[in-house]
Amino acid sequence: MIIETLSVFPDMFEGPMSASIVGRARERGILDFTAYDLRDWTHDKHRSTDDEVYGGGQGLLMMCPPIFEAYDDIASRGPKPYTIFFTPAGEPFSQGMAVELAEKERILMVCGRYEGFDERAYSLADRCVSIGDYVLTGGELPAMVVTDAVTRLLPGVLGDEGSAVEESFADGLLEFPQYTRPAEYRGMQVPEILLSGNHQEIYDWRRSQALERTARRRPDLLRFAAISDEERERLEHLSDPDED
Repeated sequence: MIIETLSVFPDMFEGPMSASIVGRARERGILDFTAYDLRDWTHDKHRSTDDEVYGGGQGLLMMCPPIFEAYDDIASRGPKPYTIFFTPAGEPFSQGMAVELAEKERILMVCGRYEGFDERAYSLADRCVSIGDYVLTGGELPAMVVTDAVTRLLPGVLGDEGSAVEESFADGLLEFPQYTRPAEYRGMQVPEILLSGNHQEIYDWRRSQALERTARRRPDLLRFAAISDEERERLEHLSDPDED
């Protein structure tokens, strides 16, 4: 897979994209990652990418010309990229979206700064994305988040191919509690059922724990989670905000 970013701070990607799972995916040739500097497509001595807002207002806005020129140049170097713009007004990023993006051949993520983009730049976007209801300094961190979430879904990236299936949000639920050695630490015990060796009972316990954890911590997820009517009915009291 090819993932590219367009940013005025491409050096921000150097460390995170060279470490851990993403770094190993690049070493193995599973992921081809490139961070482009938007200023390479500017033509004035200051390498300007922003200007004042028409109609007045606070801050500066990223201009169209460098973005369009960069897109035309980058897109011409291979298959047409699936292009993402990051904006607080975008579609919330989710595990489901990560799964969709992992099927793409090539992704280009355009990272904003300042007060955002000239509205005309969004005509290049296949998708506008937000990673949360808060304001960040720029789109570089969201691009790293999306790259990490997508990369771990690519075949051959994780050592255990089942890991991505069992992770939080894979079926719309939070992940069940997990433990490792020692079996007892400072008076805290690993649940006996996990030491029993009974795979069906362990599966049932984990399913129950995932359901209850989701109901208590993220009841909003239950609306679209893959659970049965019986499970949903059993959990109704756990998602009641007046429970306690």
